[in-house]
Amino acid sequence: MNKTRHIQQRMSQRGVTSEMLEMIERFGIVNGDKITLDRKNCQELSRFFALCKKVTDKMAEKGGYTLIASAEALITVYRLNSFNFSKSHRA
Repeated sequence: MNKTRHIQQRMSQRGVTSEMLEMIERFGIVNGDKITLDRKNCQELSRFFALCKKVTDKMAEKGGYTLIASAEALITVYRLNSFNFSKSHRA
């Protein structure tokens, strides 16, 4: 979204970064023209992101994963480095 001169001035005056605006836009509560991200929501997000980091670090250690799904069901999941093409195409 484009930033007006007004918001750029207010961001500068109030120490608000572009990253903060992005967080408010993505995770804030919409009420008419307002989008609010209060202290409680920030704390909840912080806990959620800490959990996400823990889980993604563990997934990265394993080399990543692939999920196979259809429109109505999750079918299977496997590690990216677990598939051996030569074994799957034996004659």
